[in-house]
Amino acid sequence: MLRKLSSLFVVAAALGLPAAISVAAPTAMAATVEHHNVRGTVVGFSDDVLKVKSREGAVVDVALSKGWQISSVARASVSDIKPGDYVGIASLPKEAGGDGALEVLIFPPALKGAGEGSFAWDLKPKSNMTNATVANAVKGIDGQSLTVTYHGQEKTITVPEGAPVVTLAPATPADLVPGAIVFIPATQEGNGPLTSGRVVVGTNGVVPPM
Repeated sequence: MLRKLSSLFVVAAALGLPAAISVAAPTAMAATVEHHNVRGTVVGFSDDVLKVKSREGAVVDVALSKGWQISSVARASVSDIKPGDYVGIASLPKEAGGDGALEVLIFPPALKGAGEGSFAWDLKPKSNMTNATVANAVKGIDGQSLTVTYHGQEKTITVPEGAPVVTLAPATPADLVPGAIVFIPATQEGNGPLTSGRVVVGTNGVVPPM
């Protein structure tokens, strides 16, 4: 069950799932599984344990589950986004109203619908993550405006010039070298170890923006 839940956190920057979920424990009591996004640089990697210096400065160990997967990100352009695409957009409210994108991830078609919705996100204080289908894309004076839909709701988010736009790309465990920048959607059951079934690593000068 936990492994299935971990698989839902594939690139959690775009999945935006709630911070905690409950699963049924064998004792019939609810066990809380917390979701932690680990962002930082690789310190070491051995025996399926990835040691990461987090952006907060602490060094943490993440145990990688059996069958774990790795990917990198490749640069894309907001002009690549078209109606029908499924995207994950981290954003902040703008003073003038509406939301402004901090980054955009264009999902591959196989992940369309994963984690659909709009949730609080921890990239920056007060940020949100919206995983949704693009309904319209319009060029404006403040950047590209994307109208996205999720669960019957609609939201328009402006993607300013310079906001990172990426898509997923292949990677291998050999890319987990010291100093590599990673994003890891991890889970923790009670006081147990951080575990994850997915790592996103920066390669070729492109780092995970989520």
